[in-house]
Amino acid sequence: MAGLAADRRTFLKGLGVLGAATLIPGCATSTSSPGSGSSTGATGNLSLQSNLSAEQAKAAMEKLVEAYNKTGGATVKLNTVASEIYRTQLPTYLTSANPPDVYTWYAGSVADSYAKKDLLLDITSVWDTMGNYPDSMKTLSTSSNGQKIFVPTSYYWWGMFYRKSNFAKWGVTPPKTWDEFIAVCKTIQSKGIPPIGIGLGDTPWVASAWFDYLDIRINGAPFHRDLLAGRGRFDDPKVKAVFTKWQEVLPYFDPKGKSFPFQEATSALLGGKTGMFLIGTFFADSAPKDALDDIDFFQFPIIDPSVPVAEEAPTDGYFASKKAKDPEGVKKFLTWLATPEAQNIYVESSSGTAIPANPLGKSADTALVKKGKAMIEGAKELTQFFNRDSSDALQPTADAALTKFMDKPDQIDKILKDWQAAAEKVFKA
Repeated sequence: MAGLAADRRTFLKGLGVLGAATLIPGCATSTSSPGSGSSTGATGNLSLQSNLSAEQAKAAMEKLVEAYNKTGGATVKLNTVASEIYRTQLPTYLTSANPPDVYTWYAGSVADSYAKKDLLLDITSVWDTMGNYPDSMKTLSTSSNGQKIFVPTSYYWWGMFYRKSNFAKWGVTPPKTWDEFIAVCKTIQSKGIPPIGIGLGDTPWVASAWFDYLDIRINGAPFHRDLLAGRGRFDDPKVKAVFTKWQEVLPYFDPKGKSFPFQEATSALLGGKTGMFLIGTFFADSAPKDALDDIDFFQFPIIDPSVPVAEEAPTDGYFASKKAKDPEGVKKFLTWLATPEAQNIYVESSSGTAIPANPLGKSADTALVKKGKAMIEGAKELTQFFNRDSSDALQPTADAALTKFMDKPDQIDKILKDWQAAAEKVFKA
C-alpha cells in the first residue's frame, strides 16, 4: 500500500527531528477490565484505551492524561491493558456496542485495516490544525478512502542493542557486515554467553523483526511491502532465502528466550546473560534508567551491499472510535495530543528514547538518540513493522510460522507453505 514506507527524504521533509514512541510495551495487568471505559458525552468524559503498560510508559501516559485534564476540556479516563491482551482485544473494543473513545496504536496499513471496516472516526478537522507535520506523516495517517484517521505523536527505531561494558569485556566491536556479525557471535559464545537474545514467550511478534530485517536486507523494501500487502507469496524462493540465511545464526540464539517475553529478554541482556538483542527502543521502558548510559546499538548487518538500505521506523499515536459519544470532545483531545507541549510531557516522563513526531517537539539530546536519528536519516527507505505494513490479522500467521521455524528449522518448505495458506485466508477475509 502506498505510503507505508516513505522514501527517506519524503519521510524526513519538514520533520526536523525523528520521533520514537514506546511501542508494544510490556505485559502488565489492566487498571480496569478491558473495554470497561466508555465515553459519556453528557458528563464530558472520554475513555482512553492504552497498551503502553511498561512501567515508565504507563507512568508517562498517566502524566499526559493528568495534564490534559487540567486544561478544562473533557475529563479523560485512562485504561491501561497488557499489550498482548490489547492486541487481541482491539477488534472487539472497536466493534462493541459501547466502545472506548480513543486508542493508542499504530499508523499505516494497520490503522487503515480498521478504517476499511468503517470503525474509525474521521479526524480531518484535527489535521487542519497540524500544518507543520510532514506529508509522509499525513500519508501514514490517511485511510484508503482519503479520510484522516490517525494522529501520529512519535516514532522510533530498531537496532541490535548491547551493553558497551560487556562488549568491551568480551573484546568485540559492533559489526557492520553479516560475516562480521557471525564472527562476533562466535566470540561471545566462546565466553559461555548466548550471543543473541530473544523473547518469544507471550511476545512472539519479536521474531517478526528478524524476518523483516532479513527480508529488507536480502530482497529489499519494495519486495517486502508487496509481500505483506498480499501481492507476493510466502512460499516464494526469495522468502525461503530469508530463512536459509536466518539458519546461519540460529545456533547463537538464547534457547531460554523461547519461554519468556521480551521484558525478561531485556533483563537478560542488561544482566550480561545474553550479548545482543534485536529490539525497538521501547525496550528501554523495561530497563532501569541507571543502565541506559551503558546501552548502545548497531545497525542490523548489511548482507547484500547492492540492496538499498532500509530501516524499521514505526510510527505511533492515536485513533478514535466512530461510535464515540462525544466526537467533538475526542477531536479536541486529539488536537492537544498533536501539540509539541503534549508530546514533550510524554518524552520527559518516559525512558527518553521517545521522540516527538511534531517538528517543534523536543527529543532527548543523548548520544543514543542522536545515533538513532543518524541511522534513520541514512536509510534509503523506511518500513514500519510486520503488522503495521500488513494488518493485526496477519500478525498471528507470522507468529506461528516464525516460532515454528525457530523450533524446527529443517521444515522450512512446509512452514512457508502453511504460512501462505494462512495468509490467503486473511487476505480473502
